[in-house]
Amino acid sequence: MDIDEVVGSLESGMTIGIGGWGSRRKPMALVRAICRSDVTDLTVVSYGGPDVGLLCAYGKVRAVVAPFVTLDSVPLEPHFRAARQAGAVAFTEYDEGMFMFGLYAAAHRLPFLPTPAGLGSDVLKVNPHLRTVRSPYRDGPEDGPEDGSEDGSEDGSEDGPELIAVPPLTMDVALVHMNRADRRGNAQYLGPDPYMDDLFAKAAGRTYVSCERIVETAGLLKEGPLQSLLISRSHVAGVVETPGGAHFTLGEPDHGRDEAFQRLYVESASDPEKWAAFRDRFLSGDEAAYQEAVRAWREGQR
Repeated sequence: MDIDEVVGSLESGMTIGIGGWGSRRKPMALVRAICRSDVTDLTVVSYGGPDVGLLCAYGKVRAVVAPFVTLDSVPLEPHFRAARQAGAVAFTEYDEGMFMFGLYAAAHRLPFLPTPAGLGSDVLKVNPHLRTVRSPYRDGPEDGPEDGSEDGSEDGSEDGPELIAVPPLTMDVALVHMNRADRRGNAQYLGPDPYMDDLFAKAAGRTYVSCERIVETAGLLKEGPLQSLLISRSHVAGVVETPGGAHFTLGEPDHGRDEAFQRLYVESASDPEKWAAFRDRFLSGDEAAYQEAVRAWREGQR
């Protein structure tokens, strides 16, 4: 597929999951295309970075579900911060581990998964919809009833540890960016971290993969070991070849994070006039125009 075909399949009001982590291997070409589209009123599920910030800057977001929204080397994503301070978007904040368990629950079609992650924090205060459960086992699944009671406690009460019941993070669509893919949708990461992209793919109704390069299926194993084949074609509805499609986020080993451009992005967010100039220069055209504008800017910095 091409970028416009993917974004043309999206609808306003959808819940969209975005893979990657912070400012690392984000499907930014697809995000930029959403910004150019008429799609709006989105709920975005993400280990958030500039994907979330850019969509907030364009007024595309109704709600965000995330453990953080960061640019990594810059702690807070400026457009998301501004949207939150203005009350422009709703925010469901989870602990990182809770968020992962929510993805697992959705991927396995479970009503919830229990986890101790988040206990002892204020996550239950800021998310009053969350519920806790108690384990039916006091010490472990091998511990059966000692006195004939159904749950193994002396008085029939529940006495296992309390856990947070994390609901599934179900999504209509997931967008992920990988290093390589074949035309059937098998997708591969070549960097040191898979992030949670496979869980996003399994948790969503359909998944679109953008990649640095499409290769023949047999060529995938020439690029990396078998375990680097992170996403199966069975979870993928479409593949887009878009070199540099994760810019300005980290896309190793194909490219590093463009820290200089990220600083320009952050600086532009501090002033409406600077942001308008940034949008006009880099975001007013299609992806090819964006890539060319970045190249021209980079040449000007030398």
